[in-house]
Amino acid sequence: MPAVMAKYDLFAEKAGMRKVAEQSPSKEALKIAEILQMLGFSLRLLASESYNLAKLRSLSLGSIRLIKKVLSQYNHPRFMKYFTCDQPFGKKPIYSQKVLDADIETLAHLIKVCGFLLQTKVYLFWEKGGKGDVMQSSELC
Repeated sequence: MPAVMAKYDLFAEKAGMRKVAEQSPSKEALKIAEILQMLGFSLRLLASESYNLAKLRSLSLGSIRLIKKVLSQYNHPRFMKYFTCDQPFGKKPIYSQKVLDADIETLAHLIKVCGFLLQTKVYLFWEKGGKGDVMQSSELC
């Protein structure tokens, strides 16, 4: 089970699951976050597309160009999927150009995706017979 909240709350482990891996944000996502933070974005609010749109509208054209440049260099599949939903994998040159040509609504969505990519994910595994197993009806009598 992948879970973001498992980093903060041990509910799954208390139910008998075992933490098997933890995935930190990628260096590229952290680099984008650093630029966004430098431009006044709150990293806690990146999941809000309306917040991102309002922030983008308050920025200069130079700042928006900087965001486009940084996003265009990071071709994560979650970003590329936005432009090529009919294909399983996008092409980096096409993606980069579409980001550079993007309107601020599209940028607001890509920043939202970046917010999700910044989350640390925890992966848990439930073994049959573990302490979290549900009792069988015959065991209740």
